[in-house]
Amino acid sequence: MDAALRPAVVIDNGTGYTKVGYAGNVEPSFSLPTVVAVNESFLNQSNGGNIGNYLAQYNTGIMADLDYFIGDEALSLPSSGVYNLSYPIQRSQVTNWDTMEKFWQQCIYNYLNCDPEDHYFLLTESPICSPEDREYMGEIMFETFNVPGLYVAVQPILALSAGCSTDKPQMTGVVVDIGDGATHVVPVVDGYIIGSSIKSFPISGNDVTQFVLQLLQERGELIPPEDSLGIARKVKEMYCYTSSDIVKEYNKHDKKPDKYIKQWVGVKPKTGVPFSFDIGYERFLGPEVFFHPEIYISDYDTPLSDVIDKCVQSAPIDTRRGLYKNVVLSGGSTMFKGFQKRLQKDLKKIVDDRIATSNARLGADVTSQPVEVNVVSHPIQRSAVWFGGSVVASLPEFYESCNTKEDYDEHGASICRTSPIFKGMY
Repeated sequence: MDAALRPAVVIDNGTGYTKVGYAGNVEPSFSLPTVVAVNESFLNQSNGGNIGNYLAQYNTGIMADLDYFIGDEALSLPSSGVYNLSYPIQRSQVTNWDTMEKFWQQCIYNYLNCDPEDHYFLLTESPICSPEDREYMGEIMFETFNVPGLYVAVQPILALSAGCSTDKPQMTGVVVDIGDGATHVVPVVDGYIIGSSIKSFPISGNDVTQFVLQLLQERGELIPPEDSLGIARKVKEMYCYTSSDIVKEYNKHDKKPDKYIKQWVGVKPKTGVPFSFDIGYERFLGPEVFFHPEIYISDYDTPLSDVIDKCVQSAPIDTRRGLYKNVVLSGGSTMFKGFQKRLQKDLKKIVDDRIATSNARLGADVTSQPVEVNVVSHPIQRSAVWFGGSVVASLPEFYESCNTKEDYDEHGASICRTSPIFKGMY
């Protein structure tokens, strides 16, 4: 069967989690921690000079290539020192392509259980990835997996299309993408990214996890060190929320501790001894780092709402109203209860204050028109990028826009250097 008649494989590569599945589905088939556990013991075996040792080394290399685990399987391995954990993506960029290739291999063969030669592939990339990164991606996909076609999509574009509720998506807006390893604010106008206006925010989902853990430890809670980060992540996902007023939130916790303070109960993995601790101010202080980052990074005090405003203000003046009107949230760390309302309130205040200042300066004869500010929240924020990729890869135009194996064989990896956002597909 022609590969174009089969559903494409969609892989959203993230720092914390990678989502994989088939185009046309609403949700990915698997969401895996982006981590690989490699058996390093093979690499420590001695290397002699005779032919027997060379053959042994060759066989050892094959075993080393096969003996590894990814995702939750890798994280669940006992900490015996045999396997070393490697995180191939750091701060939204691939830093170890060999490990990334191993990760994709398991995703394709073991999880999706598919032959890559029978499917077109859509892979996602960060808006700050270089053309060289796209070349590496193309080399692995075409050389190692022999895929018939590859489309590398920029994550904010896909998130923007996923956030639209109509059949004809409005492809102008600001994408606030808060992943586990990086936060980007990306303006998109008519499907094209305004590269010069992209802003980064120094706090991401993993920083919230680290801050929650820091608060618990400073309070003296006895958390098993070997499982502390995992527990902090679960506390963040299960109990954290965004407050509308941090002072009022403190008062609520102090006046009614029985209502607002939660308790964590667990078992120490090494000894099997049960333990417990209280979860108090951490519930709202964790997400507060997006609105008062100085409580986590002492020398940085610019809230996320200000970064979004600066992003829009740096865009061409005739695009700004459309950008303010469609601020789309993407990523698991935008799912905190109350996050969308708080960001909407703070961003609207910045815009309204600027208009009020302008009107006061201009006088009563000339007034600025109000600016609509709309922060868009939707149920699939956590998998928005993957879902957008699923939609794009389901379109008939998708297969025509892919770089094919024939193109690669004729022109080489340079065909992957150009980002798809410049091809007009969106």
